[in-house]
Amino acid sequence: MSTSESTWHLYEYKPSLVAAAIFAALFLITTSFHLYQRVKSHAKFLNPFIAGGVFQVIGYCSRGAAHFHETSTTIYALQTLLLLLAPTLYAASIYMILARIIISVKAQHLSLIPVKWLTKIFVCGDILSFILQGAGGGIMTSGSSSSLKIGQWVIIVGLCVQLLFFGAFLIASIIFHLRIHGAPTAESEKAMSRGRSCLPYDWRGLLFACYFVSVLILIRSVYRVVEFAQGNSGYVISHEWFLYVLDALMMLLVMLTLNLFHPSVVLNNKRQHQRDGSYEAVLQPEYHMRRISEGA
Repeated sequence: MSTSESTWHLYEYKPSLVAAAIFAALFLITTSFHLYQRVKSHAKFLNPFIAGGVFQVIGYCSRGAAHFHETSTTIYALQTLLLLLAPTLYAASIYMILARIIISVKAQHLSLIPVKWLTKIFVCGDILSFILQGAGGGIMTSGSSSSLKIGQWVIIVGLCVQLLFFGAFLIASIIFHLRIHGAPTAESEKAMSRGRSCLPYDWRGLLFACYFVSVLILIRSVYRVVEFAQGNSGYVISHEWFLYVLDALMMLLVMLTLNLFHPSVVLNNKRQHQRDGSYEAVLQPEYHMRRISEGA
């Protein structure tokens, strides 16, 4: 990638060093905790999620560098690509979480899509979105206004693919939820927390967590589609606060939500119920931390 001076403005503002530093630090903290949880739980399906967190950290560090190097196409391309692609990696892990929820409660017959195809279909869509967005970002790095426009439209196509598959994923999740609510399996009832909580710490709470993070990613993707559709001189791309409110904050909440409702711990509640005789202990924060440290 060239680091030559651009003949057009890469940014319509001076990138904020403070905002970039704050979010780089916050993403580093939550990603480090995800890595700790991953090592203790051996949950390989969360590897893409952690990679997405690493992308965020490097991306916002690059935005901080852009404060001092506003005309560097290398820095511009690096931060644009990494921040664009991170949610695609989150999505891959979220798709795999749904399949594990369904299997854990032995409700494969209630899934709209056969479980053996569920992850494959959505992850393939995720890979297609990743490739398109990555290709669009690559085109943008050539250093001309025409390539910038072409790259932006390729990215828009990739984002639309992501929106399509995420929308289908939410529909599949909701249909499964409605079916198991109407015809619960013995395993799903056994795995339900008996504690009184608006968000139970069991497969139901994890499913709601998946809904929440999916909506956050959808909001962020819609924002990005609008941003690139308006072009480099559009209102959205010309105001940096949109990036931090509709992208950085949304993605930080995604990571924090799955720090709290970590699938490896939530889906192991049934095993702990058999060992301890009750779920009440699982609802306590100190218990949750102990289970992580045990690697269960």
